Amino acid sequence: MHVTARVGDEAAQLRSRALCRVILHAMGAGRKREGFRLVHFTVQSNHVHLIVEARDAIALARGIQGLSIRIARAVNRALERRGKVFADRYHAHVLRSPTETANAIAYVLGNAQIHAARRGHPIRQDAIDPLSSAANRQLVAEPHTWLLRFGWTLGLPSG
Repeated sequence: MHVTARVGDEAAQLRSRALCRVILHAMGAGRKREGFRLVHFTVQSNHVHLIVEARDAIALARGIQGLSIRIARAVNRALERRGKVFADRYHAHVLRSPTETANAIAYVLGNAQIHAARRGHPIRQDAIDPLSSAANRQLVAEPHTWLLRFGWTLGLPSG
C-alpha cells in the first residue's frame, strides 16, 4: 500500500534540522509489528509517504497508528509542544500491479525532488533524499510479499 499522512500547520516542519534525527528514529522503531511492515518512506515538511505491507485492514490501521504516535511524540518532545501532530486520517492506496508498485516506489523515493522542482529549485537526478528509505535502508523492514520483493521490478520501464 501507498500511504500518505499529513501533519497540521503547527507541526509542519518535519524536514527541519531539529526534527530529522527524531523522526528517523521513530520510523526505525515503528518499522515492524505484527502483520505490518514499513518498506519505504519519505518525510516531507508537512506529510509523509509510506510504502507498507499489511496483512489486513486492522494490521494496517494499527501499524499506521503506532508509527504516527511514535512520530507525534518525538515531534512534540523536540518542539517542546503538546497536542495533535497529524492533521487528519491517512490516505491509503492499494498497489495491485508491478507497474503501479514500481511507480509508487519511484514517487515516494523521488518525492523531495518533486517538491523542490515545484519550488523552482533545480533537480539533481542522482540526488538521494536523506529523509527517505533510499538513504536509510536500516530503518525499514524487508518486504515479504512477492510484489514488493520482486514483482515491482517487472513494472520498470525497459531500455
